[in-house]
Amino acid sequence: MNLIWHDWSAKDLNLYALYDILALRNQVFVVEQNCPYQDIDGQDLVDSHRHVAAYHQGKMVAYARLLAIKDSVKIGRVIVEPSARGQHVGHLLMEHVLVICARHWAEKPLFLSEQAHLQHFYGSFGFTPCSEVYDEDGIPHIDMRSSH
Repeated sequence: MNLIWHDWSAKDLNLYALYDILALRNQVFVVEQNCPYQDIDGQDLVDSHRHVAAYHQGKMVAYARLLAIKDSVKIGRVIVEPSARGQHVGHLLMEHVLVICARHWAEKPLFLSEQAHLQHFYGSFGFTPCSEVYDEDGIPHIDMRSSH
């Protein structure tokens, strides 16, 4: 799969990129996972945050949001579009995320709060659990850290 990668700050986002981001997040996190929640949380347009996305044939197929908060970077909203799953796109996304984090925030530890069943996946990138499994919007989650 030939992917075109983007690393956007809030200022770099145009209307179409922001629409693609919100549409993909809604498709996966709200509709597919049947989990109504307030996705638009005021963090997408904060200057210090970043958006990592991959396009294939003009369609956004992977995305992650990076929040530079205090003394760490929170990786969140990690998504692979359903048609791109099973093609190693999630691994490529995390590889890009780690490179971008190192480029912008080399000194900061990385943090994520992800669905508990993905613990092994994130563990393969050096993340280790730092919480017990907990419920978030009816889905088991776990907090993980990395010192990358």
